[in-house]
Amino acid sequence: MSGATTDGDSEDDIVTVNFKTTESFLEEIDETWQGRGFNSRSEFIRYTLRDAVEFPTFDRDELIALLTAEESSREEETMTAEEARERFGTDDE
Repeated sequence: MSGATTDGDSEDDIVTVNFKTTESFLEEIDETWQGRGFNSRSEFIRYTLRDAVEFPTFDRDELIALLTAEESSREEETMTAEEARERFGTDDE
């Protein structure tokens, strides 16, 4: 595991970090951590930052594409593989 652990096994001192955000974004953060079963906002933020540090291959554009696809799927705006091949000019091979 990375040096970003907070389980007490590390010799690193825990420090407080402050950041600014809008009230509406903070509400989204709170809804997210509570909905995903985290014990606190801090735990969720540490987890999220640790994940971003350990797995930095996901760039912003990829995340936006993934979220857009997820939203389309939830709204049942998906297409079959055949439709996608026809639309984007690809084939099976």
